[in-house]
Parts: sequence; C-alpha cells; structure tokens
Amino acid sequence: MSSAAAGSAKPSPRTVMPVVETVLAFVNTRADGGGRRELFGDGHSFAAWLAEHDEFGGETVATDADAAAARELRDALVTLLLAHSGDEESLGEPLQHAEQHLRRAGALYPLATVVTAGGVELASPQAGVPRVFGTVLAAVTTSAQTGDWGRIKACRNPPCHFGFFDRTRNGAGLYCSTGCGSQVSMRSYRQRQRRVSEARSQSPSR
Repeated sequence: MSSAAAGSAKPSPRTVMPVVETVLAFVNTRADGGGRRELFGDGHSFAAWLAEHDEFGGETVATDADAAAARELRDALVTLLLAHSGDEESLGEPLQHAEQHLRRAGALYPLATVVTAGGVELASPQAGVPRVFGTVLAAVTTSAQTGDWGRIKACRNPPCHFGFFDRTRNGAGLYCSTGCGSQVSMRSYRQRQRRVSEARSQSPSR
C-alpha cells in the first residue's frame, strides 16, 4: 500500500496502481449470472483464494465466519463502487448501510503508518484474517489519497457488477466492457419499443 515516493512523477489517471488492483481483486470474488462463482462461499474457499494472493498475506487459516465477514466487507465495497457508477439502486438506504458497515470495519481493523526513507505506506498491524481486511482498507485509503477512489467502479449492467478501473479521460465510464454497455443499450431499446407498442395498443382506434 505504498504511496508515491517524494519527488516522483504523478502517474497518469489511466495507470492502474497496485492498490487499485488490490481492491479489485477483493471485490471481484462475487458470483453473478454470467458464470462467475462465489469465491468466499465458506472458510475453505476463502482460504484457498487467499493462498493464491500474496498481496493479502498469502496462505491463511479461515473459518466460515471469516468468509461471511469477507462477503459483508466485499459487498459493502461493491455498493460504494456502484454508487461511483451512478447506479440508482445502490443509492439511499443501501449506500448508508454500506458506509456504516465500512465505518465499523475501520474501527475493527485499524491501520498503522509505516515510514521509511523511500516513502510512507499504510499497513495492517494485525495478523491472520484481520490483516487481510486491514490490507483491503489500506488499499482503499491509499487509492483515495492518490485520487483514484472515484475511478474504481462496479459495472452498472446487472447482474454483472464487475469491479473495474475507469480509464476514460473524463471519468465517465459506467461499464466494465463494451459488451456490457451494449447489453444495457439493447435492453433500454427493447423497453422503449415495448412501451411504444403498449401505448399504441391502448390508444382508441379511429
């Protein structure tokens, strides 16, 4: 979770920083209707996923309760990422609940500032699964400090909601791929056509 060293050039807004990749790796573990499976279904699957991701501490013993906590943290983050994409269903009460959960997580998994001659970073001082959650929160915090937090989004195409980094120049990206964007456009077109057809069928004949 390193910040840029003093005097280094600021990365392009199109560059995906390691902390952004950490956030995306964690949130993109959800099942969806397109074939992705749930990677935090139980303690065994959560531990297997951690063993493949050194950025979260590598191999870690995890229980079913740990997996449930991981799902709650992840889903709260996904709600915020959907809000970044302007998804209306994530706003209001869902967003408030997600933010409340993340405030509690911030208290449960505090971060420590690590200062070296080469730079400063946030890291979790805890071990095991708490370290995993602290690592996620450190990545979120660092991405906010570098101005990238608002560009980490979740695809607005349901049920995809895949997390992605918005590399567009104006930060207006809404979908993880052109395919998802096309699906939404086609869905909207069909809905408009259906409404027109219904309106015509209900209008009195002359």
